Amino acid sequence: MSTTTSMSTRKMAAVALVAALGVTTLAACGTESGAKGEAGKTGKPVSKTVTLVSHDSFNASKEVLAEFTKQTGFTVKVLKAGDAGEAVNKEILTKGSPQGDVFFGVDNTLLSRALDNGIFVPYEAKGVDRIPAAYRLDKEQRVTPIDSGDICVNYDKKYFADKKLAPPQTFDDLAKPAYKDLLVVENPERSSPGLGFLLGTAAKYGDGGTSQGEASGGGWQGYWTKLKANGVKTVDSWELAYNQEFSGSAGGKQAKGDRPLVVSYASSPPVEVLYGEPQPKVAPTGVSTGTCFRQIEFAGLLNGAKNPEGGKALIDFLISKKFQDDMPLQMFVNPVAEDATLPELFTKHGVVVDKPETMAPEKIAEKRDPWIQQWSSLVLK
Repeated sequence: MSTTTSMSTRKMAAVALVAALGVTTLAACGTESGAKGEAGKTGKPVSKTVTLVSHDSFNASKEVLAEFTKQTGFTVKVLKAGDAGEAVNKEILTKGSPQGDVFFGVDNTLLSRALDNGIFVPYEAKGVDRIPAAYRLDKEQRVTPIDSGDICVNYDKKYFADKKLAPPQTFDDLAKPAYKDLLVVENPERSSPGLGFLLGTAAKYGDGGTSQGEASGGGWQGYWTKLKANGVKTVDSWELAYNQEFSGSAGGKQAKGDRPLVVSYASSPPVEVLYGEPQPKVAPTGVSTGTCFRQIEFAGLLNGAKNPEGGKALIDFLISKKFQDDMPLQMFVNPVAEDATLPELFTKHGVVVDKPETMAPEKIAEKRDPWIQQWSSLVLK
C-alpha cells in the first residue's frame, strides 16, 4: 500500500500549523564535521553529526537540542521526509542504506510495516524503564516509544453556539441528521489521522467483513455507509482538512472553510490558543472525546546507520526528561516518560481522553490494507 500520511504523527499533524518543512540543522554548539570526526574504537572516523529522519511535524527547541550537543558532542541534523507514511515508505525503499541514523515518527498504525521490512535494528534505550509497558509494543526493542496522542473529531465552538446546536460527542452522533454535511475527514490511504479515524471506527463497530456496508452485516462498513449518506467530505491530507475545510481553524493561510467538524487531534485546541492573534483566553475549538483513537509514535535506530553511536545517544535523549518536557508545546503530543511534566497551557486548553479506542498492532497489520481498500470502494465511489 502506498500510504502518504500526516502525525504522527503524533502527532502529530497539529504542529503543521507552524512547523517548517525541509532539512534543518539544529545545534547551538559543537561541530558538524561529517565523516571527519574523532576515531572510534574501530579506528574509523566517528561523525560528529547524527541525522534524524522524521515526518514534517517534528519540532524541538534549539536550546534542548543544544543540550544534547553539550552532553554528547553530537550535532543533530533533522531531515524531514514528508508525512508519516511517506517517510516510512522512503526508508523501506532505502533499507540498508538509509537517509540518516535514527527515524522518528512511525506510529502504531504503520509500525508492523516498518518492522516487517527490517528498517530498524534492536537497541534498548537508557531510561526505557521510565516508560509504561503499555507503550512498549515491540518486544525486540527495535523501536522506542516517544510520545502519544489521540486522533479525535474537533469542532468549531462558535458555529455550534450560533446554531444553538450541541456539538457531537460520539461516533454515533456524527451519523445523525443534525450533523449532515458538517464533517470533513482525511483519506486513510494518504493521511495518518485519516487512518487512525478509520481504525477507531473499526475498533468501535467491529468488522462487517465486506465493503457493502449495512446490507452485509454492518460493522465499520455500515457505519461509514451512514456517514457517506450524511454528507461526510473526504480530502487527502490533514493540512487540507484542518486549514482549508474546517471553519474553526486560525492557522491556515487559505480562507476558512465551511465544515465545523474535522478529524484532528485532542491537542489541537492548545495550538489554536498558543498561535492565535490575538491569543484567546479560551480555545475556539473543542474535542468530541467519544471519537478518539490512541496513537503512539516511536523512534528507532536505522539499519545501516552511518553513525550508530550517535543514533543510540539520540534515542536515549529523546526519552530523557529534558526532551520529553519540551515536546508538548513543540509537537503538541503527550510525553510517554512517567517523570515528564506537562505545561499549564497544554493541560488548561487540551483534553484528557479517558477511554480512547485502541487496536492491537497485530490486528492493524492484518487488516489495515484490506480495510483501506474497502473504505475506498465504499466512500470514494
